[in-house]
Amino acid sequence: MIRKKTAVIAMCCAVAGAGLTGCGDITDSDAFPFGSAADFIGAKKIELDGRSVHVSCSGDLTEDEPVIVLMPGLGDGLDKMAALQKTLGEKNRVCSYDRLGEGKSDKPDAPQSLAATGKILTGVIDHVAGDGPVVLDGHSLGGMIAARYTPEHKDTVKGLVLMDATSPTSVADITNAIPESATGPAAQLRTQSLGVSKGQNPEKLVFDDGKVRSAGDIPVEVIRHGKQYLAAVPQYGPSLERSWTEGQRKWLAVSSKSKLSTAKNSEHYIYVDQPAVAVQAIQRVTAKAA
Repeated sequence: MIRKKTAVIAMCCAVAGAGLTGCGDITDSDAFPFGSAADFIGAKKIELDGRSVHVSCSGDLTEDEPVIVLMPGLGDGLDKMAALQKTLGEKNRVCSYDRLGEGKSDKPDAPQSLAATGKILTGVIDHVAGDGPVVLDGHSLGGMIAARYTPEHKDTVKGLVLMDATSPTSVADITNAIPESATGPAAQLRTQSLGVSKGQNPEKLVFDDGKVRSAGDIPVEVIRHGKQYLAAVPQYGPSLERSWTEGQRKWLAVSSKSKLSTAKNSEHYIYVDQPAVAVQAIQRVTAKAA
């Protein structure tokens, strides 16, 4: 059933993070020995709005159990979360996908809005979960997309995990932390980050700051990085870290049952630096959502 369509600074992390730190496919037309399209295991391409979207699923589909949907950050394909998906798939049904412009999915023909990328997410959820509930787990820009999407889809999304998600005020964060008069690496970071928000990114996604909308009382865990790698930005590093932390706190407004924690030994890629922290948070939220 098709449902009713209802950074810094993670920008900073997505654009500048690299500078600061250093299964075969099958098509949707192929036959699957399962009861429905949502039961498939492995990777395949599906057609959504005339575009080819690369999707991967692991673990068994269980009635009434939420399907976990992993959402990588900007510039990352689903392969970046392959190890996390494999671990979670031992106990849960878990799927991931490449947004348009990422990985093996088609490139967008024109700039995308959050509504447009949300429409693709709805199509993926319909395909991998059917009428069942889902838990969204987003990293960086994937976290921002998940958090913006959830309040409009409370009938579907029953839990949320945000790992170093792009701040809901990322544009203001970067402009306040690094003034227009800045020079050198900081100026370059400012220009690149603001460019990302205007669609200068692989997904051609255009986004702006916005108020955090509530999704009610669903279980939510917000995890921020503990290693202050943004402090490496000359002169403006401490300000960037403060803005980053405040941005994570702002996401708590997405639910009355939100919890903030710190991955003390992680930089931006929490699920890589401390995979156990990510796995345990996702499993906790999934259990509560069930």
